[in-house]
Amino acid sequence: MAWTSRPVKTLSGAIRAPGDKSCSHRALIFGGLAEGTSRFSGLLEGDDVLRTGTAMAALGADVKRLGGGDWEVTGVGARGLSSPADVLDFGNSGTGSRLMMGVMAGHALTASLTGDKSLCSRPMNRILTPLRQMGLTDTAAPDGRLPFAITGSKTLKAITYAPPQASAQVKSAVLLAGLSANGTTIVEEAKPTRDHTERMLRGFGAEVGVERAAGQPVRISIRGGQRLHAIDADIPGDPSSAAFLVAAGILSSDGDVQVDGVMSNPTRSGFYDAANLMGAHLGAEEAGDAAGERLINIAAGPARLKGIHVPEHLVPAMIDEFPILAVLAAFAEGETIVTGAEELRVKESDRIGATVAMLRANGVEAEETPDGFIVQGCAGKVPGGGLVETHHDHRIAMSALIMGTAAMNPVSVDDISMIDTSYPDFLAHMATLGADISEG
Repeated sequence: MAWTSRPVKTLSGAIRAPGDKSCSHRALIFGGLAEGTSRFSGLLEGDDVLRTGTAMAALGADVKRLGGGDWEVTGVGARGLSSPADVLDFGNSGTGSRLMMGVMAGHALTASLTGDKSLCSRPMNRILTPLRQMGLTDTAAPDGRLPFAITGSKTLKAITYAPPQASAQVKSAVLLAGLSANGTTIVEEAKPTRDHTERMLRGFGAEVGVERAAGQPVRISIRGGQRLHAIDADIPGDPSSAAFLVAAGILSSDGDVQVDGVMSNPTRSGFYDAANLMGAHLGAEEAGDAAGERLINIAAGPARLKGIHVPEHLVPAMIDEFPILAVLAAFAEGETIVTGAEELRVKESDRIGATVAMLRANGVEAEETPDGFIVQGCAGKVPGGGLVETHHDHRIAMSALIMGTAAMNPVSVDDISMIDTSYPDFLAHMATLGADISEG
């Protein structure tokens, strides 16, 4: 069923950012591998994260959902996971499925993995290739797509691996396998990616090395055989989800939006850096820390935006925010160019194609390129009036609904059900700010 977002003059209010999806996945996984009982508050309870919790429980961890974002996880300790009785269904979760492959690689178990249509179309060879080098066996077809079964090993060997593409998921899977390997596993990154795995592993007591030298890849290392210890932690607010609320504040003609408790991590700040380059002038106030991450409160109000060529060094730090950045570009004056973002082709949808189609459906001139897109801004006057095909991609759906709050005519999307994978409270939060979004 279609949902429609109608133009409103004012969006205002303060919203607490939902728990970070990346950190929530890792909290459940690391808690399940630790010795003792970990307690988490503010955990994101979207479908993707819930499936990771279900998978960890199926593998032997004691995972308890207490309500209101509070969870307890009693771990099985080093190499304590066991074969699940049923198929592990990860739904639409690329993060959960890929990180869990790395975890299971170092345990004496066999597990069958599957997902929804979207996940089963996404590439997994990028994960399987290094894990096979370490000792994982699998039943995947040559294209490496789900469903397939994997068999882990208690005798994984450490490797040094340089991923051919910038991917925090690949890095994390290899490091998590390395936690159970014989020797020291090293991942060499030509471009830095989000570093939540490294930060959170340290929080659980593991030693993770990071070496940086000018002009050289970043080398992240982990010694096998380390034991994790239970922790209590608050989950920081998700900068990727907060980006939608911040964009709404920027585009509102009389807006005053504050998003509280947002994680401020340089590997996740690309959208905010790009928005400021476009003229957003976002405010940031220190708000403490959570799970080893700095927190800020972000203030966003009306701004006259100008098109930019997004610096390629920002791309890995905003890989999930390009659809909403494209919405800002549509309202900007002048041309916005995105390059170096070919990874968008293999997200929940072909996000380059889906983003360009979203803009064109609403009267914005935009074109695809092999590794990005080009948007001709409408200087604040986006026609709107279109129906956006979301391709079952939560970020396309939310981006289109934000566009509708400031366009000249309402914007509709064909489906919103998938928004629950990452931001179950999105519609409620937008209603609190004053948005007019409803079914039909």
